[in-house]
Amino acid sequence: MTYASPVFLLVQTLAIYATSWALWRVVRSLFIRSPFHELPGPPRDSLITGNLSHVYSPEGIPWHFNMSKKYGRVFRVHGLFGAEQLYVSDPRALHHIVVKDQSVYEETSMFTEGNRLIFGDGLLSTGGDDHKRQRKLLNPAFSAAHLRQLVPIFYPITYQLRDVLDGLLQDGPQEIDMLNWMSRTALEYIGQGGLGYSFDSFNQKSINPYSQAVKDLFPAVFQFAVVRQYLPYLVKIGTPSLRRHLLELIPSDALQRVKEIVDTMHNTSVNIFKRKKAALEAGEEVSSLEVGKGKDLMSLLLKANSVADERDRLPDNELLAQMNTLIFAAHDTTSSSLARMLHILALHPKEQERVRAEVIAARANVNGADFSYDELMALPYLDAVVRESLRLHAPFTFISRTARKEMILPFSTPIPVQDPSPNGRTHVTSVHVKPNTNIILGLGAANRDPQIWGEDADEWLPDRWLDQPPEEVAKERLPGIYSGIMTFMGGGRACIGAKFSIVEIKIVLTMLLEKYRFELPRDEIVWRNNSMATPTTSRRLHDTPHLPLKVSYI
Repeated sequence: MTYASPVFLLVQTLAIYATSWALWRVVRSLFIRSPFHELPGPPRDSLITGNLSHVYSPEGIPWHFNMSKKYGRVFRVHGLFGAEQLYVSDPRALHHIVVKDQSVYEETSMFTEGNRLIFGDGLLSTGGDDHKRQRKLLNPAFSAAHLRQLVPIFYPITYQLRDVLDGLLQDGPQEIDMLNWMSRTALEYIGQGGLGYSFDSFNQKSINPYSQAVKDLFPAVFQFAVVRQYLPYLVKIGTPSLRRHLLELIPSDALQRVKEIVDTMHNTSVNIFKRKKAALEAGEEVSSLEVGKGKDLMSLLLKANSVADERDRLPDNELLAQMNTLIFAAHDTTSSSLARMLHILALHPKEQERVRAEVIAARANVNGADFSYDELMALPYLDAVVRESLRLHAPFTFISRTARKEMILPFSTPIPVQDPSPNGRTHVTSVHVKPNTNIILGLGAANRDPQIWGEDADEWLPDRWLDQPPEEVAKERLPGIYSGIMTFMGGGRACIGAKFSIVEIKIVLTMLLEKYRFELPRDEIVWRNNSMATPTTSRRLHDTPHLPLKVSYI
């Protein structure tokens, strides 16, 4: 007699359970009204995936903006197996979610579990007191005072970038993949300024395996956007070693590529971490000889951790996770933003010339020296271009939160009901949110809300930031930490590296624009949603992200 293996029986049992649960959810949604039944929203596209195929579609960026224009600041969308979710860009509702009641509206389990598998127990995969403890220790490393010390480290990196571009332009103007070079530059910035380590990013003969892994991570993981909804359940199956074994048995090239990427990132981080700890233990003299001269973020974190109270101290696994998190978060989002700004300036040559004139004049005022932190921050039109670009084109069109307990979520303005209400009301001013309800935060929609930014909200107009102080540009207050926009979020889970990113963006733009002109390529540039916005071209739509621009000397 032949017996089924235990693994087969486990998989079969789980499949039966999952199917029964899914059928129950679908049938339940057809007969039981949700708290959101009065809210407007798009009809479901599928009983199984609801509207999620649009929410997570690589071509889905326009869908998000179109739905917000059609249905307003708060509307419902259909999730997996009949579950309904809220889509929110209302200022008051956003304030409650990310600031006032942030301990209730936490990161989704899919987000935290996914990040834990990729990065470990770092800022992106912890919540509650653990997140506060980690952030408390990390905050000083990202202060303006410390960033002033990093500026001298950043300039030599950007001069290396210019040397590369000079080599590529020896035979005249060329179409150059600027996303590639922005990616390499951003990695070197976080490598040297964040870890005190050089990834040798400008070596044209080879690509650092870590650099390639980080570049491929978002597109690779985003292929499983809908499947990732099940992660909170999948991580409960057996032990980590069993799950790893099962993963290796799955005949999916895409999934195995994700595994390779994560392994590469982890192994590289372990090696860097060991070197940093050894240098710290050897004393200041050895640390000062390293890349970053002991002023990098990780050196500061390790020093702070060594003298912290025992209750605040981070164990090695959490310190290692911060490395993975910092590298990834600081690399992809900044390189995407830099690429977007170069594309925008290629679309607007007059504004490009205006930034260039400001930079050249300011450089002459300091006798050709590199700008200090304060001089860099004092360039008004450059600042306006950066703010407006980040407003109109946030790297993340949306993020998600989960309500951990029952709440009433209020709105800034009344929302028209979709169907006639039995009690005769035509508008609602709040909504009842049940525990474990997923809420999509429309960051891009909030940044383009005409009630906040005016009827020209969809237009790229840097001058809007010159007529009045940045904090007064918005007609209604959004809970974002930067310029009243939601790009870097707000509250206790706002982007900790926002200032680092802004400094990097401004140094790179000033150094490039004073020497090179950027124009549109032959092929149309298309921005796709790979969890984060990434560029490609119409002829190579499904190729790896790339941004060819025509580059020439001024």
